[in-house]
Parts: sequence; structure tokens; C-alpha cells
Amino acid sequence: MKINTVEFVKSSAKLDQCPETRMPEYAFVGRSNVGKSSLINALTGRKKLALTSGNPGKTRLINHFLVNKDWFLVDLPGYGYAKLSKKERELFDPMIKQYLSKRESMACLFLLIDIRHDPIAADLEFLNWLGENMIPFSIVFTKSDKLSKTEISTQVENYKKVLLESWESLPGVFITSSKTSEGKEELLNYIEDTNRVLKSK
Repeated sequence: MKINTVEFVKSSAKLDQCPETRMPEYAFVGRSNVGKSSLINALTGRKKLALTSGNPGKTRLINHFLVNKDWFLVDLPGYGYAKLSKKERELFDPMIKQYLSKRESMACLFLLIDIRHDPIAADLEFLNWLGENMIPFSIVFTKSDKLSKTEISTQVENYKKVLLESWESLPGVFITSSKTSEGKEELLNYIEDTNRVLKSK
């Protein structure tokens, strides 16, 4: 897929403030400092579409971007960020979960995970919630440029092993790097293929 146009549409604090649309939406979420903004910028070819910061956790709202006037890229707030106050976490986590469980136009969630780290409780808890609520999602490992191919393979297999302890089947997996553009075409082709299937229904 070639991205020709990207335009910011709206930031929303609540589900009922999100744009009214029948176009498919692809949401990106992850713990803070996972490289979400950098990946979104790399995917769209826009350096400053999503704000990056030395201080993680800057995304506070549900941000909608219209791509090729055909589908929405949705930038969601990060979850489980330790430096947020308890009150802020209690606000953001329900906001994310309400969007994911009730947004009918949400075609797929891309759950971003830093490939350098072993599975942690916050990610596994969120993964299990997605499964329990039958949310369509794929795992997107980020920062692959930080590891060797052997290390990447080991990390992915470790993650799969942990998930298979409680999951019967695994979600799709993408390996990405915002610096090298690894995985960019695979992600965009997946979105393109999904859009094609949705339009044929």
C-alpha cells in the first residue's frame, strides 16, 4: 500500500466524541516508551504526525488520522505507565477498553511490544483481556534494530511459549523497526488486504 494522504481529523476524550464513520479503523496501542509514535510516523512517512517525546506517556486522547481518505489510523493512549498518577491510569485504561470493546468500525488493534523485553504482567494482562473480549488484534514487536536476528527469534519464541500456556491459538505477529522500516510493508499490506476483505462483504 502506498500512503498518499494523511490528515489529522480529531482528538477525543470519550468514545462518543469519536468521528462518526463506517470506514475501518486500525488502532495502535502499547505501554509508554514502546516506540508507538515513531512507528506511526514511519508507517505514514510523516516525521511529525504523531508526537514523539523524551518523556513517554504524552498521548492522552484518542487521535484519529484519515489515511488515503479510505481508512483511519487511531493513536491510543499508552497503558500501564508508571509515572502517571493512579487517577490518570484509572481514566486512560477505561477509555482505551471502552473504545476497543464498543467501537464497531475498529477492524484491528495493533498491540506494540518492545522486542528487547521479556513478557511482563502489564502486557500479559492486557493480552488476556483482549482475548476474553474477542478483540481482533495482532502483536507488533518494535525496535527490532536493537537485536540480532537470532535474538529476535529467541524473544518471539519465548513470548509465544508464554502465551500458549493459556491460549489455544496465537494472534498474528509483526516484527518492526521505525529506524530501518522493517515490517512497514507487511503492516501496510495487511491493512490493505483487510480493507479489501471488508469491502467485499
